[in-house]
Amino acid sequence: QVQLVESGGGLVQAGGSLRLSCAASGLPFSNYVMGWFRQAPGKEREFVAAINRAGVNTNYPDSVKGRFTISRDNAKNTVTLQMNSLKPEDTAVYYCAATQFFSRSYSRNEYGYWGQGTQVTVSS
Repeated sequence: QVQLVESGGGLVQAGGSLRLSCAASGLPFSNYVMGWFRQAPGKEREFVAAINRAGVNTNYPDSVKGRFTISRDNAKNTVTLQMNSLKPEDTAVYYCAATQFFSRSYSRNEYGYWGQGTQVTVSS
């Protein structure tokens, strides 16, 4: 079956960096658009980043643009989220997800596969 397994979360001070990874199995990885979402307590799950199949095109909301970078390695079936200049408001559980639609990669409703999530906590 399809598995998406996130790693790399943790506790970091504001201004610091973290690198999240997602290892995919059970699906033709290079055929899927990969995304990252996050969910803070009491809030809806929100879009963080997406990358197309070839790893050429990316998509970010304004809240993380210039601070976060998504990349992928199709040979290793992994997608990575490099997070720099972290802020306390970045604190959330971060989820890796897979979809076939880059044009709507900002919408969580387009994703059919999800990981279990990894906690990121940014202290002030």
